[in-house]
Amino acid sequence: MNKQKYVGSQRLRRRRHARNRLRGDTERPRLCVVRSNKHIYCQVIDDLAGKTLVSASTRDADVRSDVARGGNIQAAEKIGARIAEKALAAGIKQVKFDRGHARYHGRLAALADAARKGGLSL
Repeated sequence: MNKQKYVGSQRLRRRRHARNRLRGDTERPRLCVVRSNKHIYCQVIDDLAGKTLVSASTRDADVRSDVARGGNIQAAEKIGARIAEKALAAGIKQVKFDRGHARYHGRLAALADAARKGGLSL
């Protein structure tokens, strides 16, 4: 198996391991975070209904003007504050944090801390 296939299969294994413990429901939906080199995206998802309740990313028009580059910690902090603001407006106070295959540090930790400061309980 070449290295790229191995890395991909390991990411998939880690993602499944993290998501097996996290199923979002109506009272505590799942906050799913996806990061790329250029952007960071997050959604609050109700898994039982199969619907995205709120979302925010560095590609949104209102955030893009505030952020010079979407792939850094400052952008992740802005997205965390924005998702907390949108979730509280939708009546969501508690979420389960889904980090996917990524480790909890850097941009993910900054997003989670900003969401906590914004009033969400992770």
